[in-house]
Amino acid sequence: MYFKQFYLGCLAHASYLIGCNGEAVVVDPQRDVDLYIEEAKKENLSIRHVIETHLHADFVSGHRELSSRTGARIYYGYRADAKFDYVAVHEGDEIPLGEVTLQFLETPGHTPESVSVLVFDKTQSADPVAVLTGDTMFIGDVGRPDLMGSTMSATELAGMLYDSLHQKLLALPDQVKVYPAHGAGSMCGRNISKETSSTIGEQRKFNYALQPMSRNEFIMIMTTDLPEAPQYFSTDARINREGPALLDEGVPAELSPQEVDALQKKGHVIVDTRSSDQYGTGHIPGSYNIGLSGQFASWAGCLIPLNAPMILVAENEQAVSESRIRLARVGHDTVAGYLAGGILAWNQAGFPLATTEQITVDELDRRIKEGVAKQVLDVRRPPEWRSGHIQSAIHIPLNQLSKDASSLDKETAVAVICAGGYRSSAATSVLEQLGFHRITNVVGGMTAWSNAKLEVAS
Repeated sequence: MYFKQFYLGCLAHASYLIGCNGEAVVVDPQRDVDLYIEEAKKENLSIRHVIETHLHADFVSGHRELSSRTGARIYYGYRADAKFDYVAVHEGDEIPLGEVTLQFLETPGHTPESVSVLVFDKTQSADPVAVLTGDTMFIGDVGRPDLMGSTMSATELAGMLYDSLHQKLLALPDQVKVYPAHGAGSMCGRNISKETSSTIGEQRKFNYALQPMSRNEFIMIMTTDLPEAPQYFSTDARINREGPALLDEGVPAELSPQEVDALQKKGHVIVDTRSSDQYGTGHIPGSYNIGLSGQFASWAGCLIPLNAPMILVAENEQAVSESRIRLARVGHDTVAGYLAGGILAWNQAGFPLATTEQITVDELDRRIKEGVAKQVLDVRRPPEWRSGHIQSAIHIPLNQLSKDASSLDKETAVAVICAGGYRSSAATSVLEQLGFHRITNVVGGMTAWSNAKLEVAS
């Protein structure tokens, strides 16, 4: 058996290529599919099947792209109601691949159509050797049951999730390897581990959601204190159900500073993909800073409305191409072009530059003690905040900042902090657009704060 996990850090997304006897299956593919085709060719495998464990909400899948390019059949759980030709699978259905067999388990809960995939290898054991759990079970967590909006309640889905976990996945032998669709940072869970694989036995011991509890207790835990789902989730789920458009991988148009200025005034969104220190030194006023070095696609989906026309600011053309692909992965297909010559060309053309102050954690600590930093904003996720924060800080997660920033005083300076400085820089750009003028980014974030042995409240 050939088995490989592909992990995409900017989406915290895991997909899989499984093959035997010249035939291969791709499970939960990302939208740009060259990596699977190239890997299959290298291993003398022909991609014949594409399995989706569910209708993904956090990214646009590559199922239609792969099917178009390879002729592979697409498989979904029978409740998916997809609007294109696919194989609707039920409990126990199988895909044979020589000595390897893939068998479907119906595991609803994260979504009603969710399935998991048992992997049998006759050369190793009569028992399954692995299970691909999609978003039903993560490492250290389980899938959220609240992403169906008004179509199905979180309480009903949480009950289904409990049954799927206890009647299906936890019924498997302890040695069965677990391969989920997401890792740490994904919004499809609440506190997913950085590990990208495990075993049923390890999860039985260490996964908080799999500890002994009643069905009602589980439902209460799964439906309490859930972070707000990003606005693009429902749109991406709809795109995946209808069948995404085929991917355009061309380089967007070069735009002069004058053209960028005119388009921004007409409502185009400027996305600056450079690092926080480069952005802080000088940027186009009113632009978003979403660095290409981090979870770029996820945060672009969270912060920028889908279908908003965008202009990119990047270090070079390679970064422009990479940005466009990553944006397409979450359904942003509206990149109008990029600033030719970068921020230097903008400055040389005589257009104004905005700056954002960058300070160290020691400087922030000094300002707090002197009473100068009266408004410290922590934009991390709730579990991060609960694990330790600055005593005087205000907590507004980044994905809620546009909506909840009204609780801040625009006339008072704001120092923004996150775990390492990436999300806080994005937050400073959001605040700038909301009319805040005295904004500071804290370099190194709470990681640097803790390393400096500064006081932490919890």
